[in-house]
Amino acid sequence: MNDETSTARDVMDPHPSLLQATDKITDGVRIIMEHRYRNLPVVDDAGRFLGVFGVNCLIRTVLPKAVLVKDGLKTVPFVRESLRDLRQRLADVENEPVTYCLSEDIPVVHPDTALLETLLVLYHNRISIPVVEKDSGLLVGMISYFDVGERILAQEL
Repeated sequence: MNDETSTARDVMDPHPSLLQATDKITDGVRIIMEHRYRNLPVVDDAGRFLGVFGVNCLIRTVLPKAVLVKDGLKTVPFVRESLRDLRQRLADVENEPVTYCLSEDIPVVHPDTALLETLLVLYHNRISIPVVEKDSGLLVGMISYFDVGERILAQEL
């Protein structure tokens, strides 16, 4: 057994793609589609983590309002829509800032969070997780399943 304890810092990507709070939804869509990301961290002008912009927001944006209301429709086999209808809904909001649909309740880890605790957060939340400095709130990296897999596979036995 190795005496060295690994942390979130050891598996994070220190240079993740990210969005500024002032970026438009169209910018976020372009980056998500280009790289096939599920979400992107959003930061303020000082680099402090604000939340994530992701594909769930995009899906929510193109769905009809009736299926989104609390206790609303659970299935919609009687609703007929085209891809053009969905594109129009997206066009209606694409010039809004990404904060229009920011998810702020995302769990984060800190650079010194133990590796196993970090992996547990990743496992339970099933999305890439932000690595945020405790005191400053600065985003210092992101951790995805791929980042972890690469680091594990790179280890000598």
